[in-house]
Amino acid sequence: MHLFVVQRILGVLLMVFSLSMLPPLGISMWTGDGALVGFTDAFILTLGLGLACWAPVRNRRQDLRVRDGFLVVVMFWGVLGLTGSLPFLFAENQDMTITDAVFESISGLTTTGATVIVGIDELPVSILYYRQQLQWLGGMGIIVLAVAVLPMLGIGGMQLYRAETPGPVKDNKLTPRITETAKALWYIYLGLTLSCMLAYWLGGMRPFDAMGHAFSTVAIGGFSTHDESIGYYDSTLIEMIAVIFMLLSGANFALHFLAVRRRSLRTYFEDPEFRGYITTLGVVIVIVSSALFFMGVYGTWGESIIRGLFQAVSIGTTTGFTTADYSLWPGFISILLLFSSFVGGCAGSTGGGIKVIRFLLLIKQGVREINRLIHPNAEIPIRIGTKTIPWRIVEAVWGFFALYVASFGVMYLALASTGLDLMTSFSAVAASINNLGPGLADVGSNYANLNDPAKWILCFAMLLGRLEIFTLLVLLTPAFWRK
Repeated sequence: MHLFVVQRILGVLLMVFSLSMLPPLGISMWTGDGALVGFTDAFILTLGLGLACWAPVRNRRQDLRVRDGFLVVVMFWGVLGLTGSLPFLFAENQDMTITDAVFESISGLTTTGATVIVGIDELPVSILYYRQQLQWLGGMGIIVLAVAVLPMLGIGGMQLYRAETPGPVKDNKLTPRITETAKALWYIYLGLTLSCMLAYWLGGMRPFDAMGHAFSTVAIGGFSTHDESIGYYDSTLIEMIAVIFMLLSGANFALHFLAVRRRSLRTYFEDPEFRGYITTLGVVIVIVSSALFFMGVYGTWGESIIRGLFQAVSIGTTTGFTTADYSLWPGFISILLLFSSFVGGCAGSTGGGIKVIRFLLLIKQGVREINRLIHPNAEIPIRIGTKTIPWRIVEAVWGFFALYVASFGVMYLALASTGLDLMTSFSAVAASINNLGPGLADVGSNYANLNDPAKWILCFAMLLGRLEIFTLLVLLTPAFWRK
């Protein structure tokens, strides 16, 4: 374990992150919204902390090992969540506790979208921008962004990329060099963001709102500049724009890269995971829309389909935008939507959840075991499309699923022990570990009324989901620290 190198990288990353506080600082200075001192203090403290970490070990140069990469990622997200809370904590007239400020920061950076703020419409403009920016930076992963910069500083990045990139297969690279891979991912991410921003603006949003919602749409985050979320605009056009970009952002970004390079949309439909992703969402859309109509929630098919389509895509991709409070719909619909977030987006996307590819592998392995009961001696490979999946990957997926279920159960019980009712506890853990945001019961609209221990448990759940279980839990094993 190269702890001095880890410290040096952490210092560099913190200094880079401090720069993200300059745009909202400039906005506060321009608008005079009263948050200038908060952003100035937060910038100085974050930059100073980064310098304090980096300066004593700036000449320590060694290659990163895999274990070092995991430690950097987890430490950085932990420290980033704390330093990211400083503008909320220092902002005048916000009166946020440390717990609420950290919760809001981690929720933004992990693209969960759960909020403790009531009265979003009344927030200073710079704070509104900062919340959206947090999600945009967290969307593709601040570590992947840093991978494109760190090689110039003499720091290798492959271990960071492996630890941060979502999905069961970590070794596939879009381009031969990791730096070029990170750049390719960010060009796609930036292109989607700009396209979404333009579409929202042409659809009727103000430029500031278009930018803010584009940030959280492409990041699959769900933060909004209004308490009513996308429902504030009462516009079918804006809702359909959001649906399109949520679907694109929930797909594997490698597919976007290949589709652009090949100049063919067939790339998407040749991918088994993408087909499973679209099929799953399609089934949920049909069921939810039909249930909304036949249960009398909406009086016409048109409104039922529009509401069902938007909520199914938003919850299924773990974005968390709303045009209606789905927690008030009949229980069958609410639970179905919440369950769809467990599947989530595709591997290599900005979406949360377990990921579509893992569910495909779990289903195929289940079918395989049933067939082996009938043919005990048969050798039955597991295939995704035309590719045979190595047994090591199948084992890893089962291990992930087992840890996911165990972690969910422990946090569910922990949350219930703080005095919350069972539905609130279940949905809050589900919405946090899947990086969804809105839950059911007492967390249907916001998390402001939860007690402090519950919020800290959910902060851990959000980090666990964002780092896909293994990356965080591996640090808690004695073997990780053993020489």
